[in-house]
Amino acid sequence: MSVRVFVPCDTTALSLGADAVARRLEREAESRGLALTVVRNGSRGLAWLEPLVEVETPAGRVAFGPVTPGDVPALLDAGLLEGRDTHPLALGPTKAIPYLERQQRLTFARIGVTDPLSIADYLAHDGFRGLEAALTREPQDIVEEVKASGLRGRGGAAFPTGIKWQTVLDAPADQKYIVCNADEGDSGTFADRLAMECDPYMLIEGMAIAGLAVNATQGYIYLRSEYPLAKRILDAAIVRAEAAGYLGDDIRGSGRAFHLEVRLGAGAYICGEETSLLESLEGKRGLVRFKPPLPAIEGLFGRPTVVNNVLSLAAVPFILAEGAEAYAGHGMGRSRGTLALQLAGNVKRGGLVELSFGTTLRTLMEEFGGGTASGRPLRAVQVGGPLCAYLPESQWDMPLDYETFAEVGAGVGHGGVVMFDDSVDMAEQARFSMEFCKVESCGKCTPCRIGSTRGVEVIDRIRAGRDRDANLALLGELCETMEDGSLCAMGGMTPFPVQSALKHFPDDFQRAPEGDRS
Repeated sequence: MSVRVFVPCDTTALSLGADAVARRLEREAESRGLALTVVRNGSRGLAWLEPLVEVETPAGRVAFGPVTPGDVPALLDAGLLEGRDTHPLALGPTKAIPYLERQQRLTFARIGVTDPLSIADYLAHDGFRGLEAALTREPQDIVEEVKASGLRGRGGAAFPTGIKWQTVLDAPADQKYIVCNADEGDSGTFADRLAMECDPYMLIEGMAIAGLAVNATQGYIYLRSEYPLAKRILDAAIVRAEAAGYLGDDIRGSGRAFHLEVRLGAGAYICGEETSLLESLEGKRGLVRFKPPLPAIEGLFGRPTVVNNVLSLAAVPFILAEGAEAYAGHGMGRSRGTLALQLAGNVKRGGLVELSFGTTLRTLMEEFGGGTASGRPLRAVQVGGPLCAYLPESQWDMPLDYETFAEVGAGVGHGGVVMFDDSVDMAEQARFSMEFCKVESCGKCTPCRIGSTRGVEVIDRIRAGRDRDANLALLGELCETMEDGSLCAMGGMTPFPVQSALKHFPDDFQRAPEGDRS
């Protein structure tokens, strides 16, 4: 009987040599006469252990990692196919790895477990149960279930998903759309990519349910062009889902239709903003639209449109399959369910961590992340992307919760957590924030377009010691202008990391840049 060995096929694992590991396993098995079948699964999200090789045993899957092609012969000699723990790379039962065992995986329960393109695998692990349930319910009932779950947008704004769906459902129109914002561009984020590469049917199912909920028959996944593997996997999954009756003119014989396409972006960060995304999807330059009207009223091609992030839509199948209470039972306050946190930057154990709202940054960075990769003390962390605040140690014990973070001028955003050790220059990080806005601004409004350019210049003068006090005051006024006067969050939030660096790390603005010190 052939033993199944799992080797991940997502971007992270591939970049670390997973294909070469899979080929070496197959060659060694052939030369030794071993009955071995290599299955290309998705990643578990434990980036520091990739490529993570798992073997199926009667007692469950056993993990080894990180594995290189050169490790394969010794692993086989040490009893890899029997799941023995005699090799230094042996990690024991996969589920018992502490990094995984302490998580609450609702959305990411299947990643790393299944073959991403196998509908049989998806069905065997509770796939399409949510869609089947939705097909038996009226649109308003579906919307009410999502409202009761407490699901909020996971793209940054944290707007209640059910309220957005209700607005689209109530809007009269002969055509409505579901648009998935998969333009994942925030620093330190990769949860969207993992969801699409490792469990694409989950997103397809979530979008189909959204279509049923608001009477939309067409959906689009707006995918960043830097994710070619996700594009290939999604395209293939859509074709298979159509063939199996989970998409198309007659979903599972219900007489209800939903069609889905993937459209590539063109590398513009601003297209992560929903109205700019819609402009790009219509074939125009990605410029921010004035609001109102809201996209829920006049969105894609002027029709009512649901625009949700990947993780918002990916949470929906669980809610419909298990019920709103099962999802709302996780979390705290108005932040219900789980949050996909992504550990990146100067971190020892980077990867995906799905936890209920309410854990602390310190727990995340120390117990999961293991501290810094450099071994130096942590000094700062940025949560939520390049437009969110830098947090000092005094704020690491706050619960990860939308309202708690908002009270101190911080944001949870898309859940990216970028760590910095004590060698970081926070004045340089503040400059990076302004320069990022300068490069990525769509240019439509003056505070963002001009303010970010002037911001870089002012920070450069401060760091050079030129009229430092006057320029610090000017930088503060400039941040206020951008925050109050910008058309969208690009310019409106760029001051947040700058202001937090000024507030919590003022000494860094009182010394010259590293290269200029005598």
